[in-house]
Amino acid sequence: MSEKRDDSRLEVIVLTGGPCAGKTTALSIIPDYFEKLGWRVITIPEEATNVILSGFRLDDCSNPIVFQKLVTGGHLNRLLWYQDYVASAGLDKVLIVCDRGACDNKAYIGQNLFEQVLESLMFSEAGVHGLYGAVFHLVTAADGAEEFYTLGNNAARSEPPEQARELDLATQNAWVGHPHLRIIKNDGSFEDKMKHLLGEISSFLGEPKPYEIERKFLIDYPDIEQLRKMPNCQEVEILQTYLKSNPGEEVRVRQRGIGENYTFTKTIKQMTPDPAKRIEVERKIDEKEYLQALMQAEPYCTAIRKTRFCILQRDSGQYLEVDIYPSSHDTAILEIEIPDVDANIVFPDFLNVRFEVTGNPLYSNYGIAKNGGRLPR
Repeated sequence: MSEKRDDSRLEVIVLTGGPCAGKTTALSIIPDYFEKLGWRVITIPEEATNVILSGFRLDDCSNPIVFQKLVTGGHLNRLLWYQDYVASAGLDKVLIVCDRGACDNKAYIGQNLFEQVLESLMFSEAGVHGLYGAVFHLVTAADGAEEFYTLGNNAARSEPPEQARELDLATQNAWVGHPHLRIIKNDGSFEDKMKHLLGEISSFLGEPKPYEIERKFLIDYPDIEQLRKMPNCQEVEILQTYLKSNPGEEVRVRQRGIGENYTFTKTIKQMTPDPAKRIEVERKIDEKEYLQALMQAEPYCTAIRKTRFCILQRDSGQYLEVDIYPSSHDTAILEIEIPDVDANIVFPDFLNVRFEVTGNPLYSNYGIAKNGGRLPR
């Protein structure tokens, strides 16, 4: 397979963050930057700001679900209309940038009410996650760049710094569980922050190469109930099947979600000389294509069933994934994607790391599939 990705693409990303995080600036530089690389960039404005500035207010009605249906439903409809337009017009290599996404609203109303909003709109949280290829969260200036925190550039904003930090954390937690969540902190200057953001988006888009840098560790079996109680942790179910492929590459399809709500993806990975670095091309597929792909399943590999706990670390901004396998009751796998191979990893106290298994084929998902879906003992 060639390293060059198909130009006939439509990618959707979310740009989110806390108050006064730099979204306005980012939304102005993203089109200029990526249009030079051949992308047509289309922006979906923040729906909540549009609604508030139109004259609606949260206190117009006693039931917050009514207001959130207006905001969430408006955003989802606009996104679907834009996607339909791109498809109908036959546009190639399009990047849709959403100024906030549907899950941002969960930060204001909590999980239970948010699920009611989605249900009223005939959506699920897993289905909403599947609409966006990646989510990039800009941390509020009130956390690490307090001298630059201001309310002056958004007439719909009214949060003092303390509330801004709380809302920033709630917004981060609202997106935990998405397979590609990246946190852009206030490390260095504001220009450094914007460069970090552009680099993360470039990496997701595969500009110039879609590298995935991942490290993997064998850990003791974690306290499941503790994980389930953590607000910065989201549990998802994964069924992963490997398909017949060429030497030096892995091809898999994945069903991911909760309950009866799933999304489907197909991924092709090519190995590189560096065991921590791989060329990865992933795309969303529908259930029909997923079921057709299963007919090409590798006969010597077992389909992997696992429960994944996605954990967002507040201090480091790192996104950890803990995989629990049904047949392994004393160990689990911890994975983390990092911006470079030398990045420092901060392990949380509640996870006990045994040793690193990055590059060890026995602990790769493909190796586990060949081992009947079991971790090595």
